[in-house]
Amino acid sequence: MQEHAIPMFSLENRVQEYAWGSRDAIATLLGQRPSDKPQAELWMGAHPAASSCIELDGGRERLIDAISRHADAFLGGPTRERFGARLPFLLKVLAADQPLSLQAHPDEAQARRGFDAENAAGVPVDAPERTYRDPHHKPELICALTPFDALCGFRPATALPEVFGLLARGPGDALVPRGADVIDAAAVARLVQGLLALEPAARRELVSSVVEACRARAQAGGWLARAAGWALRLHELYPGDVGVVIALLLNDVHLEPGEALYLPPRRLHAYVQGVGIEIMASSDNVLRGGLTPKRVNVDELVRVLDFAPWRVEPVVPRQVGVESFYDTPAPEFRLSRIDLDAAVPWRTDDRRGPEIVLCTRGQASLVDARGAARELRQGGSIFVPFSSGSYAIEGHGQLFRATVGL
Repeated sequence: MQEHAIPMFSLENRVQEYAWGSRDAIATLLGQRPSDKPQAELWMGAHPAASSCIELDGGRERLIDAISRHADAFLGGPTRERFGARLPFLLKVLAADQPLSLQAHPDEAQARRGFDAENAAGVPVDAPERTYRDPHHKPELICALTPFDALCGFRPATALPEVFGLLARGPGDALVPRGADVIDAAAVARLVQGLLALEPAARRELVSSVVEACRARAQAGGWLARAAGWALRLHELYPGDVGVVIALLLNDVHLEPGEALYLPPRRLHAYVQGVGIEIMASSDNVLRGGLTPKRVNVDELVRVLDFAPWRVEPVVPRQVGVESFYDTPAPEFRLSRIDLDAAVPWRTDDRRGPEIVLCTRGQASLVDARGAARELRQGGSIFVPFSSGSYAIEGHGQLFRATVGL
């Protein structure tokens, strides 16, 4: 392949099968019959765990390997200088029929420190007890394709006292801030750490007590009824899990299609249900906090979490013509949505770096500066190397465009 004549590449992507996934959402997007197994995520990118593949030089090659061999042409100078010879973002279709585990991701300094420490200790990267699998942080953005629900970040201090009322009985009573106690990050940290430190019998007693309080609260109405309802559902899936109680401390967020939520590192969160387009820094560092049979590293989780009460502000897209940009502070990625009108082709000269274009509805053609075209139908995606230059999209439907945030 000549470096000065880089084409666009249709992507062959892998579907990840996790227990919380949907049997029909991703299959429908791809034009397939419902799956026998839950399909949770469709990955598009060059993550080592499940890289997309392309046709290159007459053969099939993983995108991660092609980028390694042609880094300058595929990534462009600024992207390579900032992030090295790797694609810094990962694009996904996420389809949740059941809630994901409570989880958080480290910031850059925490990820590097944890990764180096586990390497020095000789813990294999693929070991189940490994916490840091790479030295990168993982901010992320989810844009709803269907109505989408999530739990994320600790509630504002003004909302927490009413939540504490559900916990103030049994083993949880001594952990809850009282009266004139200041409800700040330190108070929330003490509460969460205390919940995670309870012995198994005390955990079960506490969860049972809180669930009964939630039954009454869900029937009484008011703003907390919705959160109480989620707690009841979580308890059905994870009976006795203290994550059911911790989830009550988090903001419950509802997104309508087209709305988005940005999650910086260190914020505890769980996606509850819905289908969305997710973009993130390409990392595999996850610290779990409950609602899972997997290992919870309590000490490291407490070190990583940002316990400051947080008022969630959904990302309002910035519209320029037919393209809507979901701006975030993350340098690794930028996501936009293109609502394509057949009568008006879309064109860009604003190339920041490598791009992935995904079609979620309709069909289109991507045409580069030399007139070479790649067809794109619903569920299909195309990788656009930086050296492909400007390009146009003709057709109709809805597309998502992912690139770097530099």
